[in-house]
Amino acid sequence: MKLGYIFLFSSIVLLFSSCKKEEEPELVNTWKLIEMLADPGDGSGTFQPVASDKLVQFYANGTVTSNGFLCQMGTESNSGSSGTYSEAEMSLTPNNCGIAPFVIYYEFEGANLILNYPCIEACRERYELQ
Repeated sequence: MKLGYIFLFSSIVLLFSSCKKEEEPELVNTWKLIEMLADPGDGSGTFQPVASDKLVQFYANGTVTSNGFLCQMGTESNSGSSGTYSEAEMSLTPNNCGIAPFVIYYEFEGANLILNYPCIEACRERYELQ
């Protein structure tokens, strides 16, 4: 009987150890904008694909740069901007937004990075690893 319990326990441990939790990608990377969500105010907004060359790059020293403007949502990639980020707070703070403090919170959704802009309604950008 003891052997049966040991076998059952071992089987359960193996089963749970074989189930891999999807790990978040490494933030320190280059990310490309692929979709945007701007909710109309009724909660019905969904991410929409965008054609953009906008990139956001996170560096190990706590800085972030973009070839687009980080202070507002947008697909433009012709004006660079920079700032800092905090992995502990899951936030980034762009420089020179004219509003202090201007904080963008981020999260991971599977393999994608989501930037959540400070709007009354949902304002989000989805990025994929470049």
